[in-house]
Amino acid sequence: VRFWERVRVKSPRATRLKTPSATNLILYGPPGTGKTYETAWEAVRLCLGDETARSLQGPEQRSTLMGKYRQLLADGRIAFVTFHQSMSYEEFVEGLRPDTGGLEGLDLASDSPEPAGFRLKVEDGIFKRFSDAAEKDPGEGSAMNTLNRRHMVVRLGLTGGNWREAFDRAVEQGRVEWPYGGDINWSAPEYEDWHAIKTRRQQDDPEVLGNHASIYGTWLWRAGVEIGDYVILTVGRSRVVALGRVNGDYEFKPAGDETQAQHLRPIEWLWSDPEGVDRAAIYSADFTSFHPAYQLNDDALQWEGLEKLVFGKDAMCIQASRRPYVLIIDEINRANISKVFGELITLLEPDKRIGQSNEIRLTLPYSKKFFGVPSNLHIVGTMNTADRSIALLDTALRRRFRFRELVPSPSVLRDNIEGIDLRKLLGRLNERIEYLFDRDHQIGHAYFIDCNFRADVERVMREAVIPLLAEYFYEDWSKIAMVLEGSPIPEECDFDGHFLHGRRQVPQGFETDAEEGPARMRWSVKESLDFSEFAAS
Repeated sequence: VRFWERVRVKSPRATRLKTPSATNLILYGPPGTGKTYETAWEAVRLCLGDETARSLQGPEQRSTLMGKYRQLLADGRIAFVTFHQSMSYEEFVEGLRPDTGGLEGLDLASDSPEPAGFRLKVEDGIFKRFSDAAEKDPGEGSAMNTLNRRHMVVRLGLTGGNWREAFDRAVEQGRVEWPYGGDINWSAPEYEDWHAIKTRRQQDDPEVLGNHASIYGTWLWRAGVEIGDYVILTVGRSRVVALGRVNGDYEFKPAGDETQAQHLRPIEWLWSDPEGVDRAAIYSADFTSFHPAYQLNDDALQWEGLEKLVFGKDAMCIQASRRPYVLIIDEINRANISKVFGELITLLEPDKRIGQSNEIRLTLPYSKKFFGVPSNLHIVGTMNTADRSIALLDTALRRRFRFRELVPSPSVLRDNIEGIDLRKLLGRLNERIEYLFDRDHQIGHAYFIDCNFRADVERVMREAVIPLLAEYFYEDWSKIAMVLEGSPIPEECDFDGHFLHGRRQVPQGFETDAEEGPARMRWSVKESLDFSEFAAS
């Protein structure tokens, strides 16, 4: 079964790709029930398809599954985040972060001085960064009819009455010249840094600002633009005349007898027309007249418009051909869900994702930008029911997620490890826990999955199971003893069981009180554990 499939729309003019519904899933259950493994399998299934995932089921395929999971993680198609009590909207979606100025503080649309001192800037959170990566995915098998949206688009304005001459020369020679580089060769490695270019420029003109074209624009053309990025040539504030892809590094040609020094980048032109097209179909804001070159804002950029220029009617609907991305949220119930998700509660619904029938985009509170959740972004959360009851989960989140319970599975354990039947041991312990407490606090099979010898079982009981029971029952050792020993503990005498030893503790002077009230016991774990109750048959 493939997740992405082509389907015909009932129209003779177009072919679209049907976008599958996004998955919002929470895996919940007691500790040790395999939520981590199931999450990895689910993420691989969503990214690579059902057929691949089915071939990776079973303990013998675990290493192969985790290898594919780690590769998808390295490729950026899976992201992992753990929620905690201090998790905030600012960390997850967007917030304000302190900034002391520099390149990111430059305002290219004005001639105002560079920012100095302390300032706050909007910084994307985990979810927004991952959403942007999913939305910009170039798509699977669509390279012939789409542009790579992970690359930036730089605007270069052609100015003056002789702009047509510069345009013709650029298109014919397959390169673009940056006219503000001066006579300096910026090829040296240190000029990859904006500060180095600024320092060198200010040696000649101490008054020049860092956002001046000769500094910022030179840095952008020299080092900011990378091979594969796109360049559009514009005339005025609303006319686009060419689109190309950068396919070479910065080149410097010194001045000749009749020529000035040249600062060049090779360009593969994808489309050009001196008559041009209106900016509105490509960019939702006017091009500034203050600066001839700068990176276009992703939020205002219309990739579909650029693709129509290059591919015309053959441009694909990349919305549906994007590869799946999976965000894993571990311990999702440990954070304040309403506080962390904010308006995402609405945007997460599958039918309100970008490109769906009820698409919604909201204005984010800090950046004031429109934001929607792409349909190729899946969310898989995990929830430990022993930490916090599922009944306390935000109602709005419950409506937008599917829930799958993972319960302890004694059948995956071995039935004979040096005379101990692990299946019987886990099954009976959980029966007693469920009777005395509830089913959300059972013990998962993962605690015993790696036990190969009796010593391993004893170590798990001493270091994991018994301390966990002590936490569950708030140090009420009489109930802990009932879980481990399987019967009510007599109060009138000392107790010597399979796992615990209980001795009446009466301090000197309290003998009268001890006779009238219930027995006080001092409990300890025995040096040698007796598993005879769980003997293998």
